[in-house]
Amino acid sequence: MLKYVELTSEETFDLEQFQKLLSEKTKLVSVVHVSNTLGCINPVEEICSLAHQHDAKVLIDACQSVPHMPVDVQQIDCDWLVASGHKMCATTGVGFLCGKLELLQEMPPFLGGGEMIAEVFLDYSTYADLPHKFEAGTPAIGEAIALGAAVDYLSAIGMDKIHAYEAELTAYLFQQLEKIPQIKIYGPQPDAKGEGRAALAAFTVAEVHANDLSTLLDQEGIAIRSGHHCTQPLHRYLGAAATARASLSFYNTREEIDVFIKALKETIDFFTGIFG
Repeated sequence: MLKYVELTSEETFDLEQFQKLLSEKTKLVSVVHVSNTLGCINPVEEICSLAHQHDAKVLIDACQSVPHMPVDVQQIDCDWLVASGHKMCATTGVGFLCGKLELLQEMPPFLGGGEMIAEVFLDYSTYADLPHKFEAGTPAIGEAIALGAAVDYLSAIGMDKIHAYEAELTAYLFQQLEKIPQIKIYGPQPDAKGEGRAALAAFTVAEVHANDLSTLLDQEGIAIRSGHHCTQPLHRYLGAAATARASLSFYNTREEIDVFIKALKETIDFFTGIFG
């Protein structure tokens, strides 16, 4: 049976409800570290601690957090943590799974192929040691090298510095967006320094579909994402057909935010002229 955690009034992870859902029957808790729609940063350390009290395992989706902030897997104490390479300046088609050693040793491989076996017999096979057990066939050699280079690059900049700079950008982005009355932003508000949420803003504009908004912004050279963001149940919960999302990273600037806001206002004025 699947159970789902709902949101607080601030559109964040409802930790109190989560505690009520846990029981001796709970086997696995799967949660994002950072929501790619709401931007909320979930309390993963507390989630893991509570789940482990019921002998449940925890899988953390860190695709949205690893590229933007320091992440200490051992401190979180999750059982597995996954992330994707292309969100952290690597190529597409590569990511990683970090898991506790004893669990990885117990897990059977889900793919078969060369290099992942120790011995093959007519009626059974034995598996190679970690990590080869999970690397069936020819590995994504080039992609893995690119991922390693991306990790070195981000580490050289410093994840603390990246997080602090993105927080400043987030505060500025929200200051500018909140000046536009037609916009509704989803997720928690950042504090004055931009802390408390991820460096993104998912929003809707009254009477304008997010896809139409993003199409016109694209023609102005502004790249945002629109649609469900792979979170259709969440959008149904929010009562939004789709949202537009402006995402920031360490390579963005305040000047780029100004260009985005100017183009966004002009786009909204265009649609207002049509519908008004």
